[in-house]
Amino acid sequence: MINNTLTTRDFLRIFDLISTNGIKSNGAYEFRGIRAWHDFDGYTCWLAYNDLTITILFHGKFSVEYKEEDTFEKFNKKVNSLMNNH
Repeated sequence: MINNTLTTRDFLRIFDLISTNGIKSNGAYEFRGIRAWHDFDGYTCWLAYNDLTITILFHGKFSVEYKEEDTFEKFNKKVNSLMNNH
């Protein structure tokens, strides 16, 4: 089980950082190993890093799925660094 200290607002901020600073390819933006994309109306957004996928849903809900236990910790460190530097 993960100890998630990131909020929906944090995930949306990360999504914005990736889409603003990333390179777009095949409908997704990628920046520093994190990919970000959304559906046609923008109500559902995704972030992906290695085997981790975060789905950000309308009305502030989100889900986090991953295979490897340490992936979320690595993702957390990476996004904390991104948010502190932007």
